[in-house]
Amino acid sequence: MTEILRKSVSGKARLALVALGGAVLVSGCASIREQRGFVNDPLLVNSVAPGIDNRRSVEAALGRPSFESQFGEPTWYYVSSATVRGPFVRPRIKNHFVLAVQFDDAGNVVSAERSGIEDVVYLSPDGAETPTLGRERSFLEDLFGNIGTVGAPGGPGGAGPGGP
Repeated sequence: MTEILRKSVSGKARLALVALGGAVLVSGCASIREQRGFVNDPLLVNSVAPGIDNRRSVEAALGRPSFESQFGEPTWYYVSSATVRGPFVRPRIKNHFVLAVQFDDAGNVVSAERSGIEDVVYLSPDGAETPTLGRERSFLEDLFGNIGTVGAPGGPGGAGPGGP
């Protein structure tokens, strides 16, 4: 059977099948690029001018912000992030851009500050547990700790059945 198959498939066809198989295997290793958040268009970002623009003109040019400040000076933040990752690997940030547009009380642009990946702070948690205040109890204390306290006079359950 394999002899018939070998004779029916020419050398060029075999080479084409091997090349196609190799291309399929290599395409599985290609990196995946993702754009998240605000689409950073330098022409539109540079058009925001302090003293000239207001909330309405900024929203018309850039759209709604990624988020707004909740405290302090009214500020709109436009966040853009481009990530790259290979198969079965965590994404890496390739480009990161933040535009912070600050407004006065009348809604006019006071400042438009730009920042990038150099201002990103990476946090690494310390250990797998969150430290808490208080006493650590064992499994048996958790299981049997409330026996006799519920419904006892002067305790958290009141005086029990038939009490005051």
